[in-house]
Amino acid sequence: MKVLVSGASVAGPSVAHWLGRYGYDVTVVEIAPALREGGYAVDFRGPVNREVLARMGVLDDLRARQTGGSPMRFVDAAGRQLMRLPGEFAGGELEVLRSDLSRVLYEHSRDKATYRFGDSIAELTERVGGVDVVFESGIEETYDLVIGADGLHSAVRRLAFGPERDYVRHLGYYIACWDLPNTLGISGDALMYNVPGRMASVAADRRDPTMAGAMVLFKSPALPYDRRDEEQQKAILATAFSGLGWHVPALLEGLPAATDLYFDSISRVDVDRWSSGRVVLLGDAGYGATVGGMGTSTAVVAAYVLAGELATSGGDYRSAFGRYEAQLRKPVSKTQGGGNRTGKFLAPGTRFGIAARNRLLSQPFLLNRMLELGEKVSNLVELSPYEIQHRSVEQGELVQE
Repeated sequence: MKVLVSGASVAGPSVAHWLGRYGYDVTVVEIAPALREGGYAVDFRGPVNREVLARMGVLDDLRARQTGGSPMRFVDAAGRQLMRLPGEFAGGELEVLRSDLSRVLYEHSRDKATYRFGDSIAELTERVGGVDVVFESGIEETYDLVIGADGLHSAVRRLAFGPERDYVRHLGYYIACWDLPNTLGISGDALMYNVPGRMASVAADRRDPTMAGAMVLFKSPALPYDRRDEEQQKAILATAFSGLGWHVPALLEGLPAATDLYFDSISRVDVDRWSSGRVVLLGDAGYGATVGGMGTSTAVVAAYVLAGELATSGGDYRSAFGRYEAQLRKPVSKTQGGGNRTGKFLAPGTRFGIAARNRLLSQPFLLNRMLELGEKVSNLVELSPYEIQHRSVEQGELVQE
């Protein structure tokens, strides 16, 4: 079958890897001109995530690039410690930069799929026997299936299911991160500073200590802005954090020169049904949460399940889509719940809320309980082996997965 995958971040290359391995003819289209750089670190926890990465053959490559997790130290304006969280709180068992993860997944899938950068889907028309696709470049092609793995602001979801406002719910906060020279001499723990409704943090780049990464988060109703206008986003951040002390002026000073700004609302996606005809949603496009919802690890596991169900369906994509959703709907609703709390956790709206968070998480019992719950939620999926006879692309022989 001929399959089009939209999005080359995490979910897209993951499903391309598996479908290509099962003998599908896969094309991945990505609107960016190349793999995206920057972005925050992402983590994997527990045996389910570890097993899928091992089956993909990427686990060792990711371990070689892991950050080790960064302890987080919350400080006051004078730099005095208020609370410290261990590296495993945010970093899980395996933490890597999102850009490193994307590159490893791309490198392991590019011999099994065709990648088309700098293009995107403009029109989708389903008919008997396939989906006619018109690309922004003007190219027109027909595919058997289309997979929307293009994130929170999915073009595939908009074209096949309806406008974004029907599926994406703003959770009251915005998040941004960017790189800048480490003129502050930051090392060791990531430093985090709060005032009500706002958080600013900075951490040294583990591979290049002359550089640092800034991350900020602020409470706000939904803002009208152009997602492709980086200068407008920088202006929003400068306004939101003007007048703050600590290291905030230095972080804002590095913002104008930043070329890798990530800026988005903290939101979640809820779609009643993840497929419509020959089109199916994968990862953040169908059930994402901007941050804190284990979206990255969920996408990798979901890609394994979706590809496996398609490969064992005997061409019955409708039943494959149904089994994919039936396996993942409940576990995904659990992981998504974490995204609902992220903004309130990182930037409580009151001074009392900040003090209460610091006090509660300074208690080892509560901290350990949160770590246990995080691992439990990330391991709710039961992996099927998907033993499939297919013809090896490299060797031209039958192989059993």
